[in-house]
Amino acid sequence: MPQTRWSMLALLFLARTAMGLQFQTVGSVGPILVDALAIEYITVGTLIGLYLLPGVFVALPGGLLGERFGAKRVVVAGLVMMAAGGAIMGTSASFPALASGRLLSGTGAVLMNVLLTKMVADWFAGRETATAMAILVTSWPVGIAFGLVGFVPIATLFGWPAVMVLAALVSLACLLAIVGLYRDPPDIAVPARPRFEIKLSSREWFLVSVAGLVWATYNVGYILLVSFLPGHLVKYGFDLSGANALVSWLGWSLIALVPVGGFLADRLGRPDLIMASGFVIAGLAAVVLASGASPAISIFVIVALTVGLPAGPIMTLPAAATGQQNRATGMGIYFTWYYALMAGFPALAGFARDVTSNSGTPILFAGMMMTAALVGLAAFRLLTHSWAARVSEVRRQ
Repeated sequence: MPQTRWSMLALLFLARTAMGLQFQTVGSVGPILVDALAIEYITVGTLIGLYLLPGVFVALPGGLLGERFGAKRVVVAGLVMMAAGGAIMGTSASFPALASGRLLSGTGAVLMNVLLTKMVADWFAGRETATAMAILVTSWPVGIAFGLVGFVPIATLFGWPAVMVLAALVSLACLLAIVGLYRDPPDIAVPARPRFEIKLSSREWFLVSVAGLVWATYNVGYILLVSFLPGHLVKYGFDLSGANALVSWLGWSLIALVPVGGFLADRLGRPDLIMASGFVIAGLAAVVLASGASPAISIFVIVALTVGLPAGPIMTLPAAATGQQNRATGMGIYFTWYYALMAGFPALAGFARDVTSNSGTPILFAGMMMTAALVGLAAFRLLTHSWAARVSEVRRQ
């Protein structure tokens, strides 16, 4: 059945790419929105975060909905909301209307994202899990990279609303693909009478929460780079379109490097080494970029070559923290932490940029987030070993 599971992964990859593409609609045309709507960068940061804010409230219920109604149905509902929210943004001319469309599309993206991860975990349970998760994770930066390259020229030619409408149409196309082609794995047991019930142990709750904080801080660092680095690079002599094109390589490089990180973690059996290396090197390079040091291109290349390595191994942490029967709920908790930080920290970084009038401030913040991810990984392993030692001691007694 290998061909089937890889083809299913390809479908899920496309759906998650649409999410990354739609997320980047605001980040790529941020300076254009500032001029067109007479807003500040804190407002742009708020719009960026609003896409992920629903995850604070929807991620855990989304996991429960997946257990009750089936993952595919919830993913389809999410894609419907993404298309509708994008259409609202494409026909809006004020911040409140943009915010409502952003919240609706973000709610759909949250529901979809939680269940896509669970679906891949089901198809690849016990076999090439880190590699499959790494490939799925790559879809997010792929969508962002397409947005970085294409959205500014589209907005320049047709206006920024065209960018929002395009993302909505891509979501609709993915909806049709999932409805027509996706199938659940045959060996997944479905409860006869599924109910809305959380059955995680206290150990599972705690470990999956720490894993979620690792994923959250890592992604905050990455998103701050792709959202604020183009504006920072203008100081180096780039125009906005050229800066966006350069930063898009943070996405293009991840197409290869995220799967490489997952493959190395599976092959070498050293996932912690892969994660820690990416956190440290990319974080330090971001700090150097924030300082305004030259040559900026060389430092940027270091970030691009290392920032994607931890992604796949990180995504194996929640599966290691929960049993198969609690996987959907565990993913909901995991993503709740992710969305909580992703919703608030971009706005905080935008506020810090406004206050300091320094385009490098959000980039420095990104480096700090990579350090926080490293600390979270260390905490996860220490807790895992501590609980394992307690279980061994109880069994000996």
